[in-house]
Amino acid sequence: MIIVNLKPTIYRSNISQDRSGYFVSGMANWHFVGKGHIWRPPTDVFETEDKIVVRVEIAGMQDGDFAVNFDQHSLSIHGTRSETMEKRAFHQMEISFGEFDVEIELLLPIDVENLQAEYHDGFLRVFLPKASSKHINIAKD
Repeated sequence: MIIVNLKPTIYRSNISQDRSGYFVSGMANWHFVGKGHIWRPPTDVFETEDKIVVRVEIAGMQDGDFAVNFDQHSLSIHGTRSETMEKRAFHQMEISFGEFDVEIELLLPIDVENLQAEYHDGFLRVFLPKASSKHINIAKD
């Protein structure tokens, strides 16, 4: 089971210092971490009628290898994919190992009480239900 930690709202100045790229779409902003030793796995963010789904392609891991945190409007996924350290000579090397980070700023209100995450077939999926709008009654004088 993957636990999504909820963090209190804090000023997050360390994100802007590490950011080397920034992508804005209609519902989410992606922060690309610019640290040389940290890589970013392929990530999809898409919207269904009732939720936002974040899908990270990260094969070769276990449920406990991820740290998934939600801080007000920001989802962060962190982990380390280990590589065996046997002696070998690479002829081609395209698979990333080591520490990775994914950070996504969501622009829609999220129902934080019902966040879910699952890891299956090499994909980590985080389900962020959309918060329902609340009706505000106008009081008469």
